[in-house]
Amino acid sequence: MEEKNRIIRLRGIKKRFFEGTENQIEVLKGIDMDVYEGEFVSIVGASGSGKSTLMNIIGALDRASEGSYILDGVDIGKAGDDRLSRIRNKKIGFVFQTYNLIPRTSALKNVERPMLYAGIPRDERTERAKQLLDMVGMTDRLKHNPDELSGGQKQRVAIARAMANHPAILLADEPTGALDSKTGRLIMDIFHRLNKEQAMTIVLITHSPELAEETGRIFTLMDGEITGERKGSAYKCS
Repeated sequence: MEEKNRIIRLRGIKKRFFEGTENQIEVLKGIDMDVYEGEFVSIVGASGSGKSTLMNIIGALDRASEGSYILDGVDIGKAGDDRLSRIRNKKIGFVFQTYNLIPRTSALKNVERPMLYAGIPRDERTERAKQLLDMVGMTDRLKHNPDELSGGQKQRVAIARAMANHPAILLADEPTGALDSKTGRLIMDIFHRLNKEQAMTIVLITHSPELAEETGRIFTLMDGEITGERKGSAYKCS
C-alpha cells in the first residue's frame, strides 16, 4: 500500500503507569503498527493484554510514555490538549461496549451532539443526523431516549453518532460485548457495510478471535506486545 494512504502509524509505543515510582508498570512494550485508508483491522487479545491502553492511545484519549503516533498526518505526540480534543471530535468516531449515549436525550440529539461541538449549523446537523440514523435502520426511533431503546438499538445510534463528523477512522471497542449473538451479528454487518460501501477505516478492539477473523488484518496483542499479524477471512455481510 502507498505511503500516502496510511491513516495510523505507531512506532515504538510504550505506556508506563506510576512512572518513576517503585510501582511502575509498563503496559505497552514497544508497539509498531500501521493501518491504511479503507482497511478493517482488528486488535485481539485476552483481558490484561493491553488492549484498552492501546485503544486509549489510538483514540488520543491518553498519551504514550514513549514512541511516535501519526494519525492522518498529525503528530499526536506534539499536539496540545485543545488540538487533541478537536482531533477526537473530528478525526475519530468512537463506538464503545457501553454505548455512552446521553440519557434523557433523543437518538436524534445524541447523533447531532458531535456536530454541535464542531460548530455545524442546526439545520445541517439535523439533516445529517437523520440520514445517519436512516443508514443504521433507526428512522422510526429518532425521538426515543436511550432508556426506551434495546441494546442493539443503542449501539446503532452510537454508530450513527460516531459517523457524524466524517471521521478518518472508526474505533470500535468491544462493540458487541453487551449484546446477544443475533444483535451482535447485526452490528458487525453494519461495520462491514460501512467498510465496503463507504470505504470507512475501522479498527476493532476485541477479545473474540471469531470476530477478529472477519476483519482484513488481525493484530494479536499479548502482554503489551504485538505477537502476530495475519490476514483475516473475507466475511460477506447479509
